Amino acid sequence: MSLDGRPRPGEDRDSAPWWKAVREHELLVQECGDCGRPRFPARAVCNRCRSLAWTWRRSRGTGRVYSWVVNHRAFLPGLADEVPYTVVLVRLDEGAEHDDDLLFYGDLVDFDAAELREGLPVEAVFTDVPGEPATTLVRWRPRR
Repeated sequence: MSLDGRPRPGEDRDSAPWWKAVREHELLVQECGDCGRPRFPARAVCNRCRSLAWTWRRSRGTGRVYSWVVNHRAFLPGLADEVPYTVVLVRLDEGAEHDDDLLFYGDLVDFDAAELREGLPVEAVFTDVPGEPATTLVRWRPRR
């Protein structure tokens, strides 16, 4: 499978540090500097306490499948050689500890379709994609 034809994600002011960490194969979440609530995606204001203070912290990169969709069509030419592919919505374990949803999307790799279910324990894996600009994708695979 060639990932060269995939669209490249764009960085913005809030997500640039996250993308830099992903290129180094590290998964981060923001943490509110006042109430300590973890959050994703990156944003300037805490949803809980409205604080503007925050830091980045390393995530364990583990979670559970919350939902998924199996794509049988290539909606973009760069995905034609990947169909069917499964995109999962993963609830990070750190969110469960805080009674909060930290939800990540990504494709599910290295799995047997028979094991796909809600609550499936997964872990983040990183796939470096060559080309310009070079990027790294966060993907998910079942924890063994």
